[in-house]
Amino acid sequence: PTKHEDFARIDDQYTDGDEMYMQIKAYDAFKQMHAAAKADGIDLQIISATRTFDRQKQIWENKWNGKTLVNGTLNVKEAEPDPVRRAFKILEWSSMPGTSRHHWGTDIDLNALENEYFESGEGLKLYQWMQTHAAEYGYCQPYTEKGPDRPYGYNEEKWHWSYQPLAKLYVSEANASLKNEEITGFDGSETAVEIFVVQRYVLSVNKDCK
Repeated sequence: PTKHEDFARIDDQYTDGDEMYMQIKAYDAFKQMHAAAKADGIDLQIISATRTFDRQKQIWENKWNGKTLVNGTLNVKEAEPDPVRRAFKILEWSSMPGTSRHHWGTDIDLNALENEYFESGEGLKLYQWMQTHAAEYGYCQPYTEKGPDRPYGYNEEKWHWSYQPLAKLYVSEANASLKNEEITGFDGSETAVEIFVVQRYVLSVNKDCK
């Protein structure tokens, strides 16, 4: 993303200060959305955008090997010696490298990484604004509450929003050609086939985001 012609560095005024990149079309739409939200007293701040395979590998392997505690409390290497059970636990919130929507440059995390933040006060105002207006700018929440329409996949993430004009093309491509056997190159990747990670995670999103 630092070199690709379709990507741009996100201006610091839109972020928490870290250097981030996203696809230009998604970024342009976000800037319009940001201005509209600001006019309504809502401050949208990007805290995560494009992630490379290597960055996602670092996040995944730190959890897989117990260096990072899952949910801040659980060492899954010790708690889940069975590889498949360990992978499922990490997959509640984190993607396997090669399967994350953050690879695409279309997806962003906003303001906080806890659902609780968006359930009261300023966070609730922000979330309600996004629910009402995000689609006007092409954005959609891919990971809504699980239920009959989305029985598998990651837990609900009220902070995660996706630019649909591009992302839906990548979902379609994944559906057509991405194989579980291709998800390799990191600790625990052998579980991808048994878990059906493409079908249950890459493709298991809010039906309005397909």
